[in-house]
Amino acid sequence: MILTLDFGTTHTKAAVFEASGLCRGLAFGRSAKVLTNEPPRHEVDARSWLAALADLLVKLGIHEGTQLEAIVVSGNGPTILPVDTDGQPLAAALTWLDRRAVREAAEAGNAIGNELDPAYNLPKILWIQRHEPALYERTAHFVSCPEYVAGVLTGEWHTCLPNEGYTRIIWNSDAIKALGLDAGKLPPFLGIGQRAGTVTQKAARQFGLPAGVPVVMGGPDFIASLLGTATVAPGRCCDKGGTSEGINLCTSPGFPDDRRLLVMPHVVAPLLNVSGVLSTTGRAIEWCRDVLTRDDDFEGFFKRVKEVPPGARGLIFLPYLAGERSPHWDPLASGVFAGLRLDHTVSDMARAVVESTAFAIRDILEVMKADGAFITDLRATGMPSRVPLWNQIKADVTGVPVIAGSFPEPELAGCLAIGQVALGYAASLAEAAEAVFRPAAVFEPDPAHHQLYDEMFSIYRELYSRCADLFPRIRQAADPEGYGCRDATLHKEASDA
Repeated sequence: MILTLDFGTTHTKAAVFEASGLCRGLAFGRSAKVLTNEPPRHEVDARSWLAALADLLVKLGIHEGTQLEAIVVSGNGPTILPVDTDGQPLAAALTWLDRRAVREAAEAGNAIGNELDPAYNLPKILWIQRHEPALYERTAHFVSCPEYVAGVLTGEWHTCLPNEGYTRIIWNSDAIKALGLDAGKLPPFLGIGQRAGTVTQKAARQFGLPAGVPVVMGGPDFIASLLGTATVAPGRCCDKGGTSEGINLCTSPGFPDDRRLLVMPHVVAPLLNVSGVLSTTGRAIEWCRDVLTRDDDFEGFFKRVKEVPPGARGLIFLPYLAGERSPHWDPLASGVFAGLRLDHTVSDMARAVVESTAFAIRDILEVMKADGAFITDLRATGMPSRVPLWNQIKADVTGVPVIAGSFPEPELAGCLAIGQVALGYAASLAEAAEAVFRPAAVFEPDPAHHQLYDEMFSIYRELYSRCADLFPRIRQAADPEGYGCRDATLHKEASDA
């Protein structure tokens, strides 16, 4: 059997599969322990990932005698954690939501020869070197979430490199030297599907696992999602939903290098993965539920949303509650309700927030199409994929069919595909991905609703362009220190140059 593990930003999950793909068990574990959530900082306790791992293994009934052929680990990122020589965390992990390293991102981008967002690995490591020099000196390895879990299990430390082309957003030797970083603190690269080592006796005792089981690198969870949704043919687009949202289009070679998007090699050569990442879509809905509607659960929240007609009775929302990445790359972007009137209710506001997540997705898709891409469908993942109304709104806004898979956790399905290839049960990742994905429902766009949303999307786009220059002024006026405001402005100016 193959044990698959995925450590999301907030949720953790695991599944046990037979090599044929039959799922023998699915479990959901503890959430990551958030230590700091005050933008632009977002930190978690990495030890909570290990607590979640132990919890998941108990729920799945895994023990020393379980016959496992491999363990495949994927997780959130880019997230950076400093550990000592024994693999013990020396500080909190800076998650991909942490955007404090705006000045370092500009400097690191210049060194690596490619624009870098503050979320990426190199800016975070450079920030620690500059602002926490004692911590930097004590650090033996800088690792991400799945690399940390794999390292604890095997005692060996690696940096996942999905494809050689990814050095342009992770690091390379020239950039390390130019920035004055210690290359010895950055573990060697390991590819998707390669073995990180085997479960040590120490880890076996700690977690109740069989010793000697191969641990396979699953890498960033978005890679696993691509495979778990069979986004391995041109035109297919994976909508990786969750706290944030990643829109990943599989396309043929030759796509233009558009700075508003990230154009990278696909794990299935020679295809490309063209992506845009939204900072707070699921998180915006969670915020709306917690702060505005005060519903007890998401079922009640979406029941409320369903009662409001498309267009939210003339209300539009910008979902930029923690800045925005694609296509604006604006760390100072903020949330905005436009069109708000006395007769609007919190239900109208809730509908506007949900629709805004679809507008944000369309914003990325329109950039892709302007660059010559064709998009056949959106393959939904995560909690959003299990909400029919949300899927339908996305289809109506984008004009693209939305497909929900039969297995609810595509990251785990993707890890299965990786494990099948690593063990020799499948000849290629593309072949394995096609086998693990099974469509369950297709949401076709409603022509009338799409026509309505066309005009509202136009307003949505114009609303950001009109507000963009005001965001830094608002932040500066409210807080002269701006908690990174000036540095973020410098980073945006460097990006716009």
